[in-house]
Amino acid sequence: MSPTRVLVLNSGSSSVKYQLLDMSDGSRLAVGLVERIGEETSRLKHTPQGGEAREWSGAVPDHEAALKAVAAELAKDGRGLDSPDLAAIGHRVVHGGKHFTEPTVIDDAVLAEIERLIPVAPLHNPANLTGIRTAQALRPDLPQVAVFDTAFHTTMPESAARYAIDVETADAHRIRRYGFHGTSHAYVSRATAKLLGKTPEDVNVIVLHLGNGASASAVRGGRCVDTSMGLTPLEGLVMGTRSGDMDPAVIFHLMRVGGMSADEIDTLLNNRSGLIGLCGDNDMREIRRRIDEGDERARLAFDIYIHRLKKYIGAYCAVLGRVDAVAFTAGVGENSAPVREAAVAGLEGLGLAVDGELNAVRGDEARLISPAGARVAVAVVPTDEEMEIATQTYALVGKDGMGSEGD
Repeated sequence: MSPTRVLVLNSGSSSVKYQLLDMSDGSRLAVGLVERIGEETSRLKHTPQGGEAREWSGAVPDHEAALKAVAAELAKDGRGLDSPDLAAIGHRVVHGGKHFTEPTVIDDAVLAEIERLIPVAPLHNPANLTGIRTAQALRPDLPQVAVFDTAFHTTMPESAARYAIDVETADAHRIRRYGFHGTSHAYVSRATAKLLGKTPEDVNVIVLHLGNGASASAVRGGRCVDTSMGLTPLEGLVMGTRSGDMDPAVIFHLMRVGGMSADEIDTLLNNRSGLIGLCGDNDMREIRRRIDEGDERARLAFDIYIHRLKKYIGAYCAVLGRVDAVAFTAGVGENSAPVREAAVAGLEGLGLAVDGELNAVRGDEARLISPAGARVAVAVVPTDEEMEIATQTYALVGKDGMGSEGD
């Protein structure tokens, strides 16, 4: 029997998230996280299918040690990296630039291109590379596949992807809108079509991925035609710690008048802005609690967050022309009924509304929260980026475990 299991690795700067999936039935054989890599005390949590979670704390100095710890935990379940049932390892890679438009079997040329893109993804691509190289060292015989956050958005027309700056300068420095959260947008747009009983090709969807990082996309017939994040994940919606859209001249003003350096402004806009900059909290649950207690600063932060969200919903209605559904996903999108209600309030003229009782229901399944007969469906669709990565990886390597070479 051909191997059917895929190990999905999401290597961050100080963490490794992982899942082992069996693609014959879509089951999750193990889920885990190694965090605080390189700190004095690291932590690993591993949950095998049908078993109790195992946790331990100790020293995990680097990603190599982290992946060896993951391999050891999987081996305890009889599912180690040396298992003949393992077909491939799928890696989340945040930035694939314009070059990578689909999942790709990793070779030296692919690694070199991911490394070349580090200047436009300095927080993410180095960690992704470390995870890939460590996994290659542990299983050099196994196909390793890169699934890029940016790939789903490469179908955008140039009119959406280009910024209105000098073309030669833009091309010389690879400046354009790339978009992120692509695996989530791809999965959710397809799952929304399924929820409506249609094929992705027959549906136009606005996907709202609302977590600590947040992005919107306009998906026409299964293809992304616009998205809110840009050259980096800083552009677009108000996020937990990122500013999203603003006048770029703010940067020059802070340099000239505020005496701030480029690095200081980078930190301000990426780490000390968004919700946390507005009210000191980036947890929507805490913000809602403060609002209920009459906190005006929390209320203003929420209102700014919703105002930006409404603008993107309206803009993408215009971009798509016909909208069949708006889908909320990720931590805030899936769990915050007040955000969903506020985001579509007043948009009845666009065919959008939520049913209060349906919106209040919590659940793990994709569901509609719009009133019966609504012109535009409003849905809550839990995202599953790991399943998307595993699906794309397995489709590429094929049943015999052999994939085509990366381009």
